[in-house]
Amino acid sequence: MMTHKQKTFTIYALPLVVLAIPLLGDIVSSEVNWSPSDFLIAGILLFTTAFFINLVRGTVKKQSWRIMISIFILLVLVLSWIELAVGIFGSPFAGS
Repeated sequence: MMTHKQKTFTIYALPLVVLAIPLLGDIVSSEVNWSPSDFLIAGILLFTTAFFINLVRGTVKKQSWRIMISIFILLVLVLSWIELAVGIFGSPFAGS
């Protein structure tokens, strides 16, 4: 069983692991071409998501609500990431 501190550490360590994947790809391959601003934006998105999930985990008592709110937060992350990557909604943030 994980303690509260271990769960919190895991929540904030996952964004670092996710950011390490494109960093490794950027170092190894010339096909991955992330600029420092790409890493900054991805870090902001991932750590903000981790913060909100940790906040929900600490404040919402009913587990079914915690799961639903966390899924919603992750859905917002995925849609934001996709919009910034390929522009599925055609917003000005997509860079087009």
